[in-house]
Amino acid sequence: MSILDQRKLIESIHPFELLSSHELDNLMGKIDIAYYPKDTLLISKSLPSIAFYIIIKGSVNELIDDELYNVYSEGDSFDADALIYSKTESKFVVDEDLICYEIKKDDFLSLLQNKKLQSYFLDDFISRHQQLKQHDIQSDLSPFLIAKVSDIFLHDACIVESKVSIYDALLKQQELKAKVIIVKDDEDYLVVTDTDLRERVLLAGVDVNEKIIKIAKRKVIGIDIEDFLFNALLIMTHSSIKRVVVKKDGKIVGVLEQLDLLSFFANHSHLVAVQIDKAQSVEDLKGLQSDLKNLIVTLRAKGVKVRYITKLVSTLNIKIYQKVFEMSVEPSLQKRCALIVMGSEGREEQTIKTDQDNALIIEDGFDKSLFVEPMMKLNGYLLELGFPKCSGNIMVSNEYWRRDVKGFKSLIDEWSVSMSGESTQNLSIFLDAKCVAGRVELLDELKKYLHTNFKSRDDVLAHVAKAVLNFETPLSLFSGFVTDKKHENGIDIKKGGVFAIVHGIRVLSLEYGVNATNTIERIKELNNMGVLDKTFATELIESFDTLNAIRLQAMLNAKNIDESNYIDPKKLQKVQRDLLKDSFKIINKFKKFMSFHFHLEMVS
Repeated sequence: MSILDQRKLIESIHPFELLSSHELDNLMGKIDIAYYPKDTLLISKSLPSIAFYIIIKGSVNELIDDELYNVYSEGDSFDADALIYSKTESKFVVDEDLICYEIKKDDFLSLLQNKKLQSYFLDDFISRHQQLKQHDIQSDLSPFLIAKVSDIFLHDACIVESKVSIYDALLKQQELKAKVIIVKDDEDYLVVTDTDLRERVLLAGVDVNEKIIKIAKRKVIGIDIEDFLFNALLIMTHSSIKRVVVKKDGKIVGVLEQLDLLSFFANHSHLVAVQIDKAQSVEDLKGLQSDLKNLIVTLRAKGVKVRYITKLVSTLNIKIYQKVFEMSVEPSLQKRCALIVMGSEGREEQTIKTDQDNALIIEDGFDKSLFVEPMMKLNGYLLELGFPKCSGNIMVSNEYWRRDVKGFKSLIDEWSVSMSGESTQNLSIFLDAKCVAGRVELLDELKKYLHTNFKSRDDVLAHVAKAVLNFETPLSLFSGFVTDKKHENGIDIKKGGVFAIVHGIRVLSLEYGVNATNTIERIKELNNMGVLDKTFATELIESFDTLNAIRLQAMLNAKNIDESNYIDPKKLQKVQRDLLKDSFKIINKFKKFMSFHFHLEMVS
């Protein structure tokens, strides 16, 4: 291997890419290449570490009390802690003949004078975790995560007073070459588009000398100039609009056009949204499924955090639900009900489609039988579009999940008294409910009733919370992975990790009256209320992000839904294994918090 190749390899290993060119040159002159045959003991309690090792070829096993803790292979490095603290509980043994770089102890410790390296090797969980994640997906290089509205070209805003004539407004629009006219009406701002001019002036025969306010009907949708561009994309996608007004300190400073935004991102999500809006039949929607998956893959490859991917995919899925709802339910009935989604869909945490979890709330006093056929049709359409049938039959086609407001209130009463396994599960699912079509106030009424019903019900809350302990965290006493032989030595990342955070945060939100359904938003609100301190809340968010990122990759690679939650830790890069272990440790910490908070040891 040439000196240039050696340097490239060292630079590719985090955190050595943080060194300056001069520091790297210095380091390259001090690195040795060594060879160790299989079964060589490199480090142990009685054999102090003499170097920091970077593997070129071969592998090394790390064991604690003869239990396998970690496996290091090509490109991996070890063991900084043994050098820094001059002791270790581990034993490092060569598993396959080893060729490696060695940085002698004194040279390695002198490298820690670099504050960035020092930060990585010595910092707390959150700092280390965020550094590892940034290195893993290079998120700090992704325009999706750092680009703000202020970073992109904005068009001049054509703002006119409400008393100005249509003709004069058009002259100003032409002068500024603006796409729309913004009408200031007292403290409100309304928008006039080309479509408005065509339909309300030309086709309606309105005199251009009339005041512009006469044809201005829609309020502008705005975004702050310091907000993220990705949020602008979400707003445009959700509202089916082509532009947003940009504000600074409450004042309009420009207009952000969809075309400029999309050229910046170039991820084609707008094409999916447009296709949904234009769809006239289920057949028109069927072709979108591969587009959605490609969108997920593209965003993931660009380093976009899973939480942002799920929000965008959720926005698109809601548009699909709305379109299917319109195709299935007569307009006169649409105003008498609320179509809701629950589970991961309701939390806006779904990417690859999992089981359907949906229900229909019907206005009290209205004939429920009128919704039987439309809901059967809606359920059938969703199945055709790739939304799998729920194994627990939690779908609008099931009469149990299709009832009026009084009926759902009776269910909530039943769930809070029964406390059977099924009741606890149904309650948990309903807590994540989100209205996707119809009258949202019907769901709001039930959410308010639910929170009121559980206020100061510590006994019931504790019973619901105990489910957090239903699944063991797949981490051994010495932080090795506990795998499932039935699933090719994989780890169920949903049961072993994601569920504990989702359910625990859900129950805390019920206790403290948090209305948000998204897990991360719930964590932030609980932090604001003082239920979780800032450090712990950040640890939970970082861990949740990590688990979902690794799970998403497993779901994209899975051959079927049953295997989509299983990951093989041996196939993960060392960075990902470290992230996963750190996350599982935080989950165990969270379980202890929940046990103490709800006195779960006393719940039978």
